Amino acid sequence: MEVRAVTKYTGISAQKARLVVNEVRGRQAEEALAMLQFMPQSAAKVVAKTIKSALANAEENFGLEPEDMYVAKIVADEAPTRKWRRFGARGRFKPWLRRSSHITVVLAEREIA
Repeated sequence: MEVRAVTKYTGISAQKARLVVNEVRGRQAEEALAMLQFMPQSAAKVVAKTIKSALANAEENFGLEPEDMYVAKIVADEAPTRKWRRFGARGRFKPWLRRSSHITVVLAEREIA
């Protein structure tokens, strides 16, 4: 059984989110949450929130136990980029690109023998 959760339009670039996402891929869900709690990156809070949402979906919608779940697939994709204008010298302007990302978490049930 697979359970999904998606966080869209996060204020963090996909490149920075991938640094955090790669650390928790394949781990037990509760172990991943414990790791994310002590990471200094701001993306860790958003990823933890998404994993908690997926765990809640598994428990409420399908009646699965959170201890049996692991991070089967986790992806940080690019979302739309906001373009801001910052005015520079001699009448020019310097564009600021405010990047955002979509974070998708798929949890699966691991059979413990």
